[in-house]
Amino acid sequence: MKAIIPAAGVGSRLRPITNTTPKALVQVGDRPIIGHILDRMIALGIEDVIIVIGYLGELIKEYVGANYPNLNTEYIYQRERLGLGHAIWLCGDSIQPSEELLIIFGDTIVDGNLAEIFKCESDGALGVKRVNDPERFGIVETEGDRIIKMVEKPAEFIGDLALIGLNYIKTPEKLFEALSYLVENDIRTRGEIQLTDAFQRMVESDTDFRIFNVEGWFDCGKPDELIATNQHMIESMHTEPKGEDCVFIPPVYISPDAVVKDSIIGPNVTISNGAAVERCILADTIVNPGASMHGCFLSGSLIGIGAVINQPPRNLVLGDYACIEGAL
Repeated sequence: MKAIIPAAGVGSRLRPITNTTPKALVQVGDRPIIGHILDRMIALGIEDVIIVIGYLGELIKEYVGANYPNLNTEYIYQRERLGLGHAIWLCGDSIQPSEELLIIFGDTIVDGNLAEIFKCESDGALGVKRVNDPERFGIVETEGDRIIKMVEKPAEFIGDLALIGLNYIKTPEKLFEALSYLVENDIRTRGEIQLTDAFQRMVESDTDFRIFNVEGWFDCGKPDELIATNQHMIESMHTEPKGEDCVFIPPVYISPDAVVKDSIIGPNVTISNGAAVERCILADTIVNPGASMHGCFLSGSLIGIGAVINQPPRNLVLGDYACIEGAL
């Protein structure tokens, strides 16, 4: 089996963080998003991984190479951002017709017994979950657990069962036939070659897809979603934060090589490797590697790599290497 992780998106909804850091490398809990995804692939016994990269992709290659040297990793560049379907289509030459395939999106963290998805007796299983905002997702219609129709980001309500970016494909040759048709005929939805449209074309050609219900699904596309995902991840870690003259309100994760002094930290705070925090009150905040903070009172905030903050406003989404200082 082989896994494909499309991670070429620019992460526009996480700007300015993603101006200089690819979304896949934004910190959640004790590691970047891509680290959590790869850990789950390894736990499933998958050792062959294709990562589709584009914007700032060399940084992803550097991280994966340094932290997952034993994975058989192939990188494919998506030079034009033409959609998820296009990103997967680019991988066609690297997939054997008889090779089973798992596709997991590079901004999605999924918890639970994922091995159950491989027990389906159909042509494949697509991960789904009910959502409150179906207009943001590919939506499926079903008869029992069999998928009969899929629509990408429907303008009118047709259901609330959303594709969440975890897809097990037992017949990859059919998938790439459908993708090739869309690409060669430049068939787009909302300006992009959509993976959902390829799945729909497969269903129309009698591909038997079943749904795989996923409760532990965490989208990392927006700041509030990222902070909520961070809360879930650190709640499950059960680590003991350490600092000098600090009060910790769990859940909190502090990297062993971060320096934290004279602060009140938590709840729902991650302080990453190499960060320094002193005389701060932080809640619902992610501090990315190497950031330095002094005299801050922040909640609901994302602090970028290497950022320097002294006495800022009370709510920030701060880009990498930015510096904000207040009067002493």
